[in-house]
Amino acid sequence: MAERTSTGLLTMMLEPTPAVAMTLPAEVREKLAELELELSEGDITQKGYEKKRGKLLAPYIPQIQGVDPSLQIDNRIQASSQAVLPGSKHKSRAANTRDERFRSDLHTEAVQAALAKYKERKMPMPSKRRSVLVQSSVEACTPPDTSSASEDEGSLRRQGRLATSTPYQGHGHPAVEHWFNRVIQGSSTSSSASSTSSHPGGRSVTTTNTTAHAALNANAAATALADLMAHTQLDNHSAPPDVTGLSERSSLHAERPQVASVRGIPRGYNHQTSVMETADGCEWGGEGSLSLMDGVPVNSRVSSKIQQLLNTLKRPKRPPLREFFVDDFEELMDVQQPDPNQPKPEGQQMSPLEGEPLGVVTNWPPSLPAALQRWGTTQPKSPCLTALDNAGKPVYTLTYGKLWTRSHKLAYTLLNKLSTRNEPLLMPGDRVALVFPNNDPVMFMVAFYGCLLAELVPVPIEVPLTRKDAGSQQIGFLLGSCGVTLALTTDACQKGLPKAQTGEVATFKGWPRLLWFVTDGKHVVKPPKDWHPPIREASNDIAYIEYKTSKEGSTMGITVSNSAMLAHCHSLTQACGYTEAETITNVLDFKREAGLWHGVLTSVMNRMHVISIPYSLMKVNPLSWIQKVHTYKARVAVVKSRDMHWSLLAQRDQRDISLSSLRMLIVADGANPWSISSCDAFLNVFQARGLRPEVICPCASSSEAMTVAIRRPPEMGVPPPGKAVLSMGGLSHSVIRVDTEEKLSVLTVQDVGQVMPGALVCVVRVEGTPYLCHTDEVGEICLSSGTTGVAYYGLPGMTKNIFETIPVTSSGVPVSDRPFTRTSLLGFVGPDSLVFVVGKMEGLMVVSGRRHNADDVVATALAVEPMKFVYRGRIAVFSVSVLHDERIVVVAEQRPDASEEDSFQWMSRVLQAIDSIHQVGVYCLALVPANTLPKAPLGGIHISETKQRFLEGALHPCNVLMCPHTCVTNLPKPRQKQPEVGPASMIVGNLVAGKRIAQACGRDVAQLEDNDQARKFLYIQDVLQWRAQATPDHPLFLVLNAKGTVASTASCLQLHKRAERVAVALMGRLNTGDHVALVYPPGIDLIATFYGCLYAGCVPVTVRPPHPQNLATTLPTVKMIVEVSKSVCILTTQAIMKLLKSKEAAAAVDVKSWPMVLDTDDLPRKKSPQMYKPPTPEMLAYLDFSVSTTGILAGVKMSHAATSALCRSIKLQCELYPSRQIAICLDPYCGLGFALWCLCSVYSGHQSILVPPLELESNASLWLAAVSQYKVRVTFCSYSVMEMCTKGLGSQTEALRLRNVNLSCVRTCMVVAEERPRIALTQSFSKIFKDLGLSPRAVSTTFGCRVNVAICLQPNRLGKLAEQGTAGPDPTTVYVDMRALRHDRVRLVERGSPHSLPLMESGKVRCRVKHKLSMFWKTVGRICWSLGNGTVHAAPELRHS
Repeated sequence: MAERTSTGLLTMMLEPTPAVAMTLPAEVREKLAELELELSEGDITQKGYEKKRGKLLAPYIPQIQGVDPSLQIDNRIQASSQAVLPGSKHKSRAANTRDERFRSDLHTEAVQAALAKYKERKMPMPSKRRSVLVQSSVEACTPPDTSSASEDEGSLRRQGRLATSTPYQGHGHPAVEHWFNRVIQGSSTSSSASSTSSHPGGRSVTTTNTTAHAALNANAAATALADLMAHTQLDNHSAPPDVTGLSERSSLHAERPQVASVRGIPRGYNHQTSVMETADGCEWGGEGSLSLMDGVPVNSRVSSKIQQLLNTLKRPKRPPLREFFVDDFEELMDVQQPDPNQPKPEGQQMSPLEGEPLGVVTNWPPSLPAALQRWGTTQPKSPCLTALDNAGKPVYTLTYGKLWTRSHKLAYTLLNKLSTRNEPLLMPGDRVALVFPNNDPVMFMVAFYGCLLAELVPVPIEVPLTRKDAGSQQIGFLLGSCGVTLALTTDACQKGLPKAQTGEVATFKGWPRLLWFVTDGKHVVKPPKDWHPPIREASNDIAYIEYKTSKEGSTMGITVSNSAMLAHCHSLTQACGYTEAETITNVLDFKREAGLWHGVLTSVMNRMHVISIPYSLMKVNPLSWIQKVHTYKARVAVVKSRDMHWSLLAQRDQRDISLSSLRMLIVADGANPWSISSCDAFLNVFQARGLRPEVICPCASSSEAMTVAIRRPPEMGVPPPGKAVLSMGGLSHSVIRVDTEEKLSVLTVQDVGQVMPGALVCVVRVEGTPYLCHTDEVGEICLSSGTTGVAYYGLPGMTKNIFETIPVTSSGVPVSDRPFTRTSLLGFVGPDSLVFVVGKMEGLMVVSGRRHNADDVVATALAVEPMKFVYRGRIAVFSVSVLHDERIVVVAEQRPDASEEDSFQWMSRVLQAIDSIHQVGVYCLALVPANTLPKAPLGGIHISETKQRFLEGALHPCNVLMCPHTCVTNLPKPRQKQPEVGPASMIVGNLVAGKRIAQACGRDVAQLEDNDQARKFLYIQDVLQWRAQATPDHPLFLVLNAKGTVASTASCLQLHKRAERVAVALMGRLNTGDHVALVYPPGIDLIATFYGCLYAGCVPVTVRPPHPQNLATTLPTVKMIVEVSKSVCILTTQAIMKLLKSKEAAAAVDVKSWPMVLDTDDLPRKKSPQMYKPPTPEMLAYLDFSVSTTGILAGVKMSHAATSALCRSIKLQCELYPSRQIAICLDPYCGLGFALWCLCSVYSGHQSILVPPLELESNASLWLAAVSQYKVRVTFCSYSVMEMCTKGLGSQTEALRLRNVNLSCVRTCMVVAEERPRIALTQSFSKIFKDLGLSPRAVSTTFGCRVNVAICLQPNRLGKLAEQGTAGPDPTTVYVDMRALRHDRVRLVERGSPHSLPLMESGKVRCRVKHKLSMFWKTVGRICWSLGNGTVHAAPELRHS
């Protein structure tokens, strides 16, 4: 069956042939799996494996030899009926209809009832996970190494598991039969994606000699069955293999383990030619019969040496390394199997539905330009179009005579007066862009018909307001692909376009270079009397191109021929009963879809008078269209349900309004199921003002198929309107089940009338081969008619799959000899041949095999509190792919006055409502400020652009609620650890490739800490008290100022005494457990107050003080941390306290809202009472807050146990002892910088020389001079400090040498960061200061994240660890493929290779205390992986975290 994929790849699968599937006993299958595992791990030789397998399968070999040969024959279905292109089937929703289509009082009541029922639950409903790996022998070990295909191919295979079954897949052992067919035919899944994407037809070599298949020996059959059963156990739900060509070129991935054929079975051949596939996927054609056995050519006329030489030449000299962490997602993913109790269609197969015949009109014009010529010459004063201003007053009435003459002039000007180098700029058939605002229908109509008269192809597009309009780049791509060089516009519109510095219209991103031509009267030329435009009969030439945006955001141009345009006008005229001189009110966009079809094309064909209501007027006066219906006695109105709803809100102000003149109220978005609410409410209000119930006529249409169905006016004798109440649970399984309105999860839909005249409609399955649906099954509506679009311009592949679909019956017989067009409408045919639509392909979300519609989820979310919380109903729902399944994302704009508490209360209720109504979880619910989501041309939400921003992390939401636990139920199973290096792994240098789990463990510290005295204390404050008693005069801290002199020092006793004073001051004012903000500059005061808070039982929060010269930026950050941390007190210096309450501070924050502020400069010397002792080490010790570069505040809670464990592991990793000195040039407010500044010296007893980074601004050499002066072995810095030294001291190395600065004492210089190493900066630093004695080996990096500040640290390379042989080699640098990184894979390449990225080792995993540390694929948005020696590399950030 054909599979839909997000990348638009085309695969054609073989339709399985019914055959007798063979089943082995469970114990035999288990033994076969164990044999496979032993072989993969090297515990058994190949010969022993085959011998044991042959014994196991001996009783079953005769059954295989007797298999029906039909299994080996290539049964194919035509690609046109099999292949389905995904991207083109997802239609774009008119974004301006999303706001008001979802109101339903019944649905609102249902949602409120569901929420009330949800509250009654005492426990949440559990989500049961089901595994496809049912064999215990398989679960007990890591699945064997499998080839990892590309990302696109992997998605094909994964989605194949959840695809809708074909009628031939209902047999008793589908997995066994599928793999049996696969083995016998010798196909390869590796060619399913790549080969058919480039060759949609699929080249094949037909096997005609069946005797070759009958001659399979017993060994080959045993091999086939063994491979069959092994695959059945491990991957019994993979997609069927692509066998459109058994011997076609296999585009195998370069890094995949190559399997040319199933062992012992040839690929297949014919008499004339054959194709030999080498192990590299190469093809060799010849006259002889060539095949492969284990990758070695047999029965070949080419000598083995020549063949070996050719194979060597075909292979690259140095093949790239394999991906050395194989995910094995095919076996590990816990795929939820379909519920056996789910509803299934029970009705008969539907029959195509045919509309009434298209009537024959004797006086019908041969083309649309001919109709314009007729009315322009015979009825010149007849009104054609009336345009209104924003006040609702008529601005201009265009008559048919004026339309004809002005179009005539424009056509002549375009063909004869625009030239370059004496050559005409435009020739008949060229494409021209029409760029007209939505409030100027007159100029658009003149330009459109001017192009038709000149035989040019108009391409109407929206007016680009800015260079960054949502979707503008895709519009430019469409114009470029259409070869557009000229754009028509008005003088007022051109003046409003963005301009370049030269005064010309700016070139928009992605747009081709355009010549802008103003179509106002003074710019067009009157043609000579002997010039007449060619008026021909309607042909199959392109008349115009209408743009359409797909679900993924790509813009395509739908070509409409002259004959289709004429036939569509004829069909609409017959279906709607249009007559000459009728008045029609058009509220829709006149440039595309129904607004264009009714208001510009069909109206001219019937000499109708159109009253065009601009969108800007509707925003000011929603009743304007009703007023114009009353004023002009309009017979027809074309609106959307949004317009009907808006008029309900404003109808109280108008009383003298009558709608009795209306005979048709066409609801253009009647295909939206939620339009019935607006229709019913509108009828209830305006029925008293002359509106008749039968006047409301919903219709269904799409850009590709144009009008599909419309409810006829009552005078045509059609059946009464229909309404259906359907179960949402049944709809999620594509099954129609009638329910009652009393139920909560129901969807009420109205019919959209009968099929258009002359059209043939059928409903086919959404995915796979377009089989006809059952009568009680929901599918995609397909239309066969001469009124549809012709193609996607310039996209023949997508055109074939959308505009040339061949529906087939269950037996594979085409239903008609003419092609059908997919409409992207999901629906069914109900009683009385009425068409019902329940959704669109663009809003379809397939979650765990169930289908949900985005509009339904929007309606549920808005029904929680309609229009109260969501700003103007602006809400977007879409799906994203997470772990190979779609997950629902809801993004809404919240009202400006909404508080955070209101936001999360609303989000919680929305989650409950969606869970109750739709039985599906929401992956992410994000709220953004009002008017921040990208807008569509008519003001709605641009869904695809919103999704793109979400994926790029550029939405910037103000409130987010992530709920992966409710919807991600297919998490991979935990793996069993394999031996570090074994037969299934590959060793390349110190890299281990194979099945090893991506983990790196720090060394166990249990035996290495026996002599650590600090280990017996559970709390860091106890360590300080012990050191104050044991070694009171031992120096702990030394702070340097900008001049390099000692600013302050602190011994163990001095620090203890200062901390006691702080504790005394706090104990009288604060309670135990209160949070205290410490706002100090880097120094001893910060450290003393930190331990003083611990002495008093308070929780300290270190905060960077505001900068006196930049209060407006830095002070709000201080305020935010104080508020978020819920600090009840601020400890600071006297100078900073004055700054917090100064007038300058009042301009930035509310200074009166500060909590209690205490000055600790002059604290009294009082002995502290009993020190506070936490009852358990799991109590909170301190809070670690930091602000990211994007302004997001993140806080981490650190317990006493975690604090002590962190200090112990850093002590051992860096070999920190009381006799050692280290220099620290880091900010002491968060992360590893805070731990090194405030914690490690107290725990380990070493002396820390503290260099505030701010001091380097006035003295760049301060840090290096201190390192040299104190002969420091270990020093820590940041990248900013290193960059400051590199730039500021790069030319001063000689001066530093004269000042006796010597860095030869440095053994380890570690850069503290939460990012990948900056190789260029570290190398520059090493080269510059090499002359001062700095060893290149000394410079290394650390790696950490917010929740684990020190994942990796470089050990001392010349200390005890080096003597023990565990310090490791120098930091290594590897080169990885950036394209593989984008798919979360690691592929090593050579230096200088294309797309290579150098990555330096981030360090050894920190020594573990109790638990080993595992490196996962993603750590805070980065990819981490470990080398064979336990070192860790960090890859660049690929996406938002």
